[in-house]
Amino acid sequence: MQRRGFLGGLAALYGAGAFGLCLPLGATPPHAGRDHANDWRWLQGNWNVRHHRLQERLVADTRWVDFTGISAVWLTLGGLGTIDDNLMQLPGGAYRGLGVRAFDPASATWAIWWLDGRAPSRFEAPVRGGFSGTGGSFRGADSFKGQPIQVWFRWHDIHAAQPWWEQAFSADNG
Repeated sequence: MQRRGFLGGLAALYGAGAFGLCLPLGATPPHAGRDHANDWRWLQGNWNVRHHRLQERLVADTRWVDFTGISAVWLTLGGLGTIDDNLMQLPGGAYRGLGVRAFDPASATWAIWWLDGRAPSRFEAPVRGGFSGTGGSFRGADSFKGQPIQVWFRWHDIHAAQPWWEQAFSADNG
């Protein structure tokens, strides 16, 4: 999806809130998704983040790169959405990224979009999924260097002091 269309839609949703139902902070919206309004509350706030990733993706690379970052996460849409602003301190230079999450009551799933600040003209395709117990699993189709891939995004220990996530990519639907 093009960034302009997505941001325009976000602006329209935000502006529509000024004319719609106004809820007190912490209140949940009166619709089918209200049971999921606290799904991401554990992530709300400011975080110091340690990243550990492969140096090169999808090429059987075994070299790992460690770097730090910070993340600020806030709830939106009465808890049925989140936005997070991220600063990653990669060895080759810092960059920012923006995460947007929204719950879809029709499918009872969360969608997560990522905007990479190094290429801000395109939101990546969302991963979709949900939570069970102490973790969450989200999957989706995307592309990497022009080739279709599958993405799997998982959260672990979400109620612990140090929740963690992992992401996997597959070029062969694995």
